[in-house]
Amino acid sequence: MRLFILGLGYSARHFVRQHGGNFSHIAGTVRDPAQRNDISGLEVHAFSGSRPSQGTVQQVRNADVLLVSIPPGSAGDPAVTAFGDVLQEGRRKVVYLSTIGVYGDHGGAWVDESTPPQAVLDRARMRVAAEQAWTNAACGDAAILRLAGIYGPGRNALVTLRAGKSRRIIKPGQVFNRIHVEDIANAIMAAVQHRGGGIWNVCDDEPAPPQDVIAYAAKLMGVAPPPEEAFATAEMSAMARSFYASSARVSNARLKRELGVTLAYPTYRHGLDALWRAGEGR
Repeated sequence: MRLFILGLGYSARHFVRQHGGNFSHIAGTVRDPAQRNDISGLEVHAFSGSRPSQGTVQQVRNADVLLVSIPPGSAGDPAVTAFGDVLQEGRRKVVYLSTIGVYGDHGGAWVDESTPPQAVLDRARMRVAAEQAWTNAACGDAAILRLAGIYGPGRNALVTLRAGKSRRIIKPGQVFNRIHVEDIANAIMAAVQHRGGGIWNVCDDEPAPPQDVIAYAAKLMGVAPPPEEAFATAEMSAMARSFYASSARVSNARLKRELGVTLAYPTYRHGLDALWRAGEGR
C-alpha cells in the first residue's frame, strides 16, 4: 500500500513511526518545504493550501491511502479544493482526522457517534463541512476519526508543569476528553484496515476535569500543583475560554466494537505514568 499524508502533524508523524512498516511507500506534506523531516525515509512535499505542484498531485493520484490532518478554513477544506479533480479518478481509502469538538456542549452528559453535531462555533461548523466533503470525495470510503485532546511525548501535563506553564482552571462540572497519540496511531491503522467508511470517536475511557490531570502530574513529579483559579475570573484568551464552553463525556464504545481497538492508555493516569517512566517532565 502507498500512503500519502496531507499534513505531517504530531499525530501523523507518530502514526508513521508506529505503523510505517505496513506501507510500501510513504510521503507527506508540510507547509514549509524547509521544515526538518524528523522521520527517516519519509518523502516530503510542500503544500500550503494553494495550488499544489504536479509532484504532489501525482502522490495523491497514486496513493492507496490518504491520511488527512490539515484543518479546514473559512473557505472550506483546502485539500479537497486543491485535489478535487484527482480525487474523482478512482478509489482510495481516506482517513480524516476530525475533532470531538463538533458535538458542542452537553452539560457533561454522555454522547456518541449518533449524537448530532452542535456546530455553534465557526471552527465546529467548518469541521462538520470538511467531514462531509471528504466523505463525498472518497465515495463513502472515508473513515472520520473524531479525536479528543491529544497528549503524548513532549506534549503533556508533565512537560507543561515542569515549564511552569500549567494552570488549574476550575469550572464546576467541566470535563474534557483526551487521548494518547499512540492510541490515535493504532486507531488510524485499524481504520485503514476496516472495510468501508464511518465515524468513530477516538478518546480514552475516562473524561475528567482538567485540574485533576494537572494534580496527578504534580503528584508523579513530587511537586506542589499550581494554585486553583476560578474560571469566571481567570485571565484567559478568547480561544482558551471558548474550549470551556463545551462539556461532554464522549463514548469510545464504537471504536472498540467496530474497529477492534484496545487502548494502550485507557485513562490519563495510565498515559502519564508511562510518560513519567520514560523521563518526561524531568
